[in-house]
Amino acid sequence: MVSLNLAAKARPALATTYEGVGLDLLHRITPLVDYLEIPPDSIARADGTTENLRPELLEAIACVAPPLKLIAHGVGLSIGSFDGWNENYLRLLDQLFHRFPLEWHSEHLAYTTVAGENLGAMIAMPRTEETLDLICHRVQRLQARYGVPFLLEHVIHLLPDPHCHYTNAAFLNAITAQTGCGLILDAYNLECDRHNQGLDIPAFLDELNLEPVRELHIAGGTMHNGFQLDIHSRPTAESTLALALDIIARSPNLRVVTYEFLKEAIPALGHDGICGELARIRKAISQ
Repeated sequence: MVSLNLAAKARPALATTYEGVGLDLLHRITPLVDYLEIPPDSIARADGTTENLRPELLEAIACVAPPLKLIAHGVGLSIGSFDGWNENYLRLLDQLFHRFPLEWHSEHLAYTTVAGENLGAMIAMPRTEETLDLICHRVQRLQARYGVPFLLEHVIHLLPDPHCHYTNAAFLNAITAQTGCGLILDAYNLECDRHNQGLDIPAFLDELNLEPVRELHIAGGTMHNGFQLDIHSRPTAESTLALALDIIARSPNLRVVTYEFLKEAIPALGHDGICGELARIRKAISQ
C-alpha cells in the first residue's frame, strides 16, 4: 500500500492533457499550467509486435519538465478485464517512469477488452464483491510495482447498472479504504451520468469519502441522440465549472485540476481557444 501523504492546499494547481500533437501548442500552454497529464498510450508508436514511447515526444516533454511536473493517466490498461489487464500498457508506463519522475499515475475504473477483443469504449465495472476483490488486488500490484501514488477515475455509465452490492460512492469508498489509493473525480463525467442515468450528484458527493481525491478533471463534451457523451471536444460548460468549484471546496487533499481535451478536438478548439480555457479555469480556481 502506498500512502498518499497529502497535505491540504488552499488553491489547486492547474494541469492539462498532452497527447503528443502540436509542439507549438505545447510551448504555448507551458506558461499557463503547472502539470502535464500524459497518457502513455497516446505518445506510443507501433514497432512490429511491440510498442514503445516515441523518442521525439519524450524529448519534447523533457524540454518543459521542469518547470512542469508530470502525471500519467492511462486509457488502455483495462484494469477490470476478467482475463487480465494489458501488459503492453505497463511496458509503456515502465518507459515513462524510467525517463521521468512522475508525481503519480492513474487509470480508469473500467474495462476496455473482453477475451482479448477491444471494445472501443470504457465500460464501468459491476459493483460487486467479486469486482472489489479483483480491483483491489490489481491496485495493490500497481502500488508495489511503481512506488508512487496510484489514482482511479470513475467513468460514465454507458449502460444501465446491473444488480450491484454497492452504490457508486460506496464502491469507491471500499476501494480506497482497502488499498489506500487515491481518486480522480471528473465533474463532466458526473454530469453525463446525471443526464443519462439520473445520478443524484449531491447525494453521491455526500456519501463519497472525499479525502482520497487528489485530482479533478473538467472538460466539455457533446450530445448524440439525446445521450451526453464523454468526448472531450468542447469548452467547459459553466455548470461543469460550478460543480468543479463545489468539489474543490469540499475536497481537503485535492492537488490538481486538469482540463482535458482530445487531440482530435484541437482543430475545432484552436490554440487560442485552449489557452483561453486554461486562463479561464486558472482564474476560477484561484478565487
